[in-house]
Amino acid sequence: MQPTQPPIDLGHNIFLLDLYDLGMEGRTGCFVFREEDVTIVETSASPSIPHLVKGLEQLGIQPNEIKNIIVTHIHLDHAGGVGLLLQQCPDARVIVHPKGERHLANPERLIAGAKAVYGDDFDRLFDPILPVPQERLVTKADGETLQIGPGRTLRFLDTPGHANHHFSIYDPISNGVFSGDTYGMQYHQAEDCGLATFYLPSTSPNQFNPEAMLKSMERMRALGIERIYFGHYGMTTQVDEADEQLRYWIPIFVETAKRCLVQGGGVSEITDSLLLQVRKYLGQRGVPGDHPVFGILSLDIEVSAMGLADYLSKE
Repeated sequence: MQPTQPPIDLGHNIFLLDLYDLGMEGRTGCFVFREEDVTIVETSASPSIPHLVKGLEQLGIQPNEIKNIIVTHIHLDHAGGVGLLLQQCPDARVIVHPKGERHLANPERLIAGAKAVYGDDFDRLFDPILPVPQERLVTKADGETLQIGPGRTLRFLDTPGHANHHFSIYDPISNGVFSGDTYGMQYHQAEDCGLATFYLPSTSPNQFNPEAMLKSMERMRALGIERIYFGHYGMTTQVDEADEQLRYWIPIFVETAKRCLVQGGGVSEITDSLLLQVRKYLGQRGVPGDHPVFGILSLDIEVSAMGLADYLSKE
């Protein structure tokens, strides 16, 4: 196991743990509310659980102290490790979108879907995926709340667009929203080039819907949020900038995929075209073409291309 980076204090009694998803630093995070009822948001996949447990220990928290495990949606890079983590959390319950509950109780379809996308890499990236006992699952519908401390009550928002089984969590104390993948992905890897961060949509299969995604973003913005907490990765207070970039890229992703499909191309052509446009965008902002961020982007954009092709096949 790679050395675990120390937890990052984000203020307001919220801490960020690096989960080393896909073996990468700063790829996927777990957010920890250090409240009366210790609550975490996201687990990533099972290979990330040792990093999660080590990060908790660095905060002086034992896994058996966790009361709530919240997953924004049931994609394996956000929730695949829940069943494994629960073995160390006898008093914890798992809070999930109503449309995701049955898939955590019986993850066969999740496993099949991930194998279709990741192929021979599935075991290395995700194994094992363990079912969550039904009695430990709690669903939260749109507008429902969860009190985790005397002065802290979280509110759940139905936010489709990336997936239909996706909610986001509004925290009034930090005036921030835990957006999973609905508000896109935050890339911090090019900071060494003076580009503080940039944002791209996550359009992975098989429930991407651009109209729903934009409406969910508008709903979160309507709360007057000052922070966005990203599943991938970290937190920003530059809400306007993140919003502007996502609104710039979402139509480009869709129109690029349409053009490639009309011309007889497929996922490979969509991937290549999008990556070329992102390379140009970042190159104009001082990021060299051989920067390591493009290794990450190549993977993410290929998965997004699969989701775009799937979405357009249903139109």
